[in-house]
Amino acid sequence: MHTSGFFERQAQARRNTLVLIALFSIAVILITLVVDLLGYLITRDAEVTANFGTWLLSQQGILTSVAVITIIGLGSLFRWIDLASGGARVANMVGARQLDPSGHDADERRLRNVVEEMAIASGVPVPDLYVMDNETAINAFVAGYNPGEAVMVVTHGTLTQLSRDELQGVVGHEFSHILNGDMRINVRLIAILAGILMIGQIGQFLMNTSFYRRGYSSSSRDSRGQGALIAAGLGLMVVGYIGLFFGRLIQAAISRQREMLADASAVQFTRNPEGIASALYRIGQSSGYFQHTRHASDMNHMCFSETVKISFASWLASHPPLEDRIKAISPGMLARLRNRTRDDIPSPASEPRPDTAQRTRSFTDGLQGLTSPISGRSQTVSPDTRLSDTAGTLTQANESYAQTLLARLPANFRTLLYTRTGAVQFCYSLILHGMNAGERERAMAACESKGAHACQPEVIARFYPALDSLGSAIRLPALEMAMPALRKLDPDERRILEQQLDTLVRADQRVTLFEFAVLSFLKRHLLPEGARPDRVRYRKFAPVADSLATLLSLTARTATENAAAAEQCYQEAIAGFETRKGAMGALKQKVTAKDLAAALQQLRGLSPMLKPAVIDACGHCILKDGKVSVWEYEILRLVADQLDCPMPPLPASPE
Repeated sequence: MHTSGFFERQAQARRNTLVLIALFSIAVILITLVVDLLGYLITRDAEVTANFGTWLLSQQGILTSVAVITIIGLGSLFRWIDLASGGARVANMVGARQLDPSGHDADERRLRNVVEEMAIASGVPVPDLYVMDNETAINAFVAGYNPGEAVMVVTHGTLTQLSRDELQGVVGHEFSHILNGDMRINVRLIAILAGILMIGQIGQFLMNTSFYRRGYSSSSRDSRGQGALIAAGLGLMVVGYIGLFFGRLIQAAISRQREMLADASAVQFTRNPEGIASALYRIGQSSGYFQHTRHASDMNHMCFSETVKISFASWLASHPPLEDRIKAISPGMLARLRNRTRDDIPSPASEPRPDTAQRTRSFTDGLQGLTSPISGRSQTVSPDTRLSDTAGTLTQANESYAQTLLARLPANFRTLLYTRTGAVQFCYSLILHGMNAGERERAMAACESKGAHACQPEVIARFYPALDSLGSAIRLPALEMAMPALRKLDPDERRILEQQLDTLVRADQRVTLFEFAVLSFLKRHLLPEGARPDRVRYRKFAPVADSLATLLSLTARTATENAAAAEQCYQEAIAGFETRKGAMGALKQKVTAKDLAAALQQLRGLSPMLKPAVIDACGHCILKDGKVSVWEYEILRLVADQLDCPMPPLPASPE
C-alpha cells in the first residue's frame, strides 16, 4: 500500500509521543532517586539505616518517592490542562498580542500576506498570527494540536529586521512544523517540562521564604528552623538543576533533527535557500534570545532558534548550531553571506531571487502543474497522479497561484474578510451566491437572528462581484482566509453562525455538495465537536467498508456522465482496498448529506497510514478523464479536510 510523506510524518509524530513519554518516565525515576538520596543523607544521622537501598524500601523512602512522583505528575497535569485549549493559550502564556487582520501596520500586513500565500498554496486554513511586542530578537514558533487551529507567533524583531525573502524563509520553516505534525508534541513537551522543573521551583520558593523570614526573626529556634529550610531549599534547587538538565536532554532529543528537516522544507517551499539562510545569519549577527518572558526556557524547543543561552550547547541545545544549519542549506552559503556583510552589499530584499535550476529534481517538482489558474483555463492532469503525495507539500507553481489569487482580490473584499462581521456575511454569501433573487429573499427571510449574525444584504452583495469574476476557484481559499476572524467568535456566536448557515442551506429544500462542504468545514474548525482529536479506531479497511462505499459511490457518480461509467469507476476505485471485493457492496444510487456526514465521521478514525488510500481512491475517480471539475475538487477538499490532510490547489476546469 502506497503511503505519502505527509502521512508517514503524521504517523512518526504519533510515535514520537511514545518516545516522549518514555524519556519523561526515565527522567522522573532519576529525579526521584536523587531526591531519595538527598533524604537519606539528611536523615541517616537521626535514624541509623544500613544503606541507601534499605532506606529506599523503608516507609520514609517510599513516602518520599511517592511525594516526588506526585509533585512532578501534578505539575505536568496542571500545565497539560492549562494548555488544552491549544495554540492560543501558548501565545497568551508568552504575552503575545494577536494581530488585527484589518490593521494598517506595513510590517504586520507583509507578514499576513506571506502567511496567507503559504496557507492557500498548501491547502490549510490561515493560522492566527501573534506578535511578541517586547522581544526585539529574531525568533518565531507555531503552536496547536492540528493544522486547522494553529497559531503562529513572531517576535517584534522578526517583523521589523527581516526582508520579505528572509521572513518568507522563517514562515516556511514554521509551516513545515505545521505540516509535519510537530506542534502537538511541542505543546505536550511544555507540560512535561513543567513537571520536571517543579521540584526546583519548590526549592526556590523555600529559599525565598527562609530569607524573607530571617529579616523578621532572630530567635535561636527560628534560626535553626530557617537553617533547615535553607538546606532543604538548596537541596531541592540542586535537584531542580538536575531536572533542568534532563529537560534539556529531552528537548534536544526531540527537536534537533526536526529543525534540520524544517529548514530543508522551507527551502523546498520557498524555492529560495538564501531567504532562510540569511535569516539564520542575521540571528547569528544579533540574537534570537528572549529577554522579557519567563517562559523562554519552556519554549526553547518550539522556536526557530534558541531562546536562551545554553551551557554545553553541543549536548543540550535543542537546535543545531546556526553555522551548521546554514551549511546544510547550501555548502557555500555561509561564505557568500559573510562576504555580503563585509562588502556592505544591499540586503536580499532588493535583489532578484537566486537561480535554483540546479537543485535536485524531486517528486514535488513534478507536481508544479497541479495548480488552479485564475483564468479558469482547463489543464490536463495525469490519471496516474497520486493525490495523496501532494499532501503537506508546497510547489513553486502553487505559491505563484496563491500570490496571483491574492493580487486579484479587491481590497475591500480582503478587508471585509478580516473583520468578524465581514467574515460572517461572507459565509452567508457563499450559500446565497448560487441562488436567484427570489430564492435569496426567501432564504434570508427564514433567518430570524438579529444583531451581528443577521443577514446584511448590502454587505453580502459586496462579495458577489469578486465571486462572479474569479469564479468558484476563490470560494474555499477565501473561506480559509476568513478563519482568523471567525475564530474570534465566542462559542455561542459560532453555534449561531452554524445554525444560520444550516437554515440558509435548507431554505431551498436541497443541499448541494458545496453547501455541505462549507458546513462541514466550519463545523470541523469552529465547533467543539469538530475540534476533538481523532482517535485511531480502525487499522483495517474492513470495519469501514460501508463508509468507503458511500464516499466512493458519490465520487464515482459525480465524476462520470452515465450509470455504466459510474459503475466501472466505482469498481476500479474499490479494487485497491485490502478487503473482499464483495464486502464493499454495489454502487449506491443515492447518497444523502446525512449518509456522507456519517461516512466521513467514521473514516476519520482510520490509522494515518490508511488514509492515503482513501484520498487516492477518490483521486482515481476524479482524474479518470484527466481533468478536475469544480464539483470534483470540492469533494476532494471536503474529504481531505475531514481526514486532516492539507490539499493544495488543483487545476479545476471552468463550470
